Amino acid sequence: MILSVEVIGAVVAALLLGLFVFGLRRRLIQRSGGTFDCSLRLALPGGAEPSGKGWLYGVARYNGDRVEWFRVFSYAPRPRQVLERHSIEVEGRRQPQGTEELALLSDAVVLACEHQGTRLELAMSDDALTGFLAWLEAAPPGQRVNVA
Repeated sequence: MILSVEVIGAVVAALLLGLFVFGLRRRLIQRSGGTFDCSLRLALPGGAEPSGKGWLYGVARYNGDRVEWFRVFSYAPRPRQVLERHSIEVEGRRQPQGTEELALLSDAVVLACEHQGTRLELAMSDDALTGFLAWLEAAPPGQRVNVA
């Protein structure tokens, strides 16, 4: 009986520690400021219908001439994707379609991009999109920026 109580206590302590580490990681990512909620998905092959599959919920952070994207449900201290400003080409924007509306935050706008030859989609709020596009266009002189 005492052993089962100790096991249950250890499991509860481990769960609480895991939740604490999630929260601490998020605070550390947001500490420097310039963060926004942003879902990411590697783009579908040409002509495929958009669906809710493949979207990963995350937090993006501006860091100089880069946007660092972190998965929310991860313990990794490093970003999963790093997007260099001079390598991002915006191909267009659209509203979520079909089951995407269920997979994304309610006010999300989908931005189709290409980064170093890889097509990807970012979904963020209107306010975050305005800031992202302003950040792209504010590139230092001499850098190529393609915003559709």
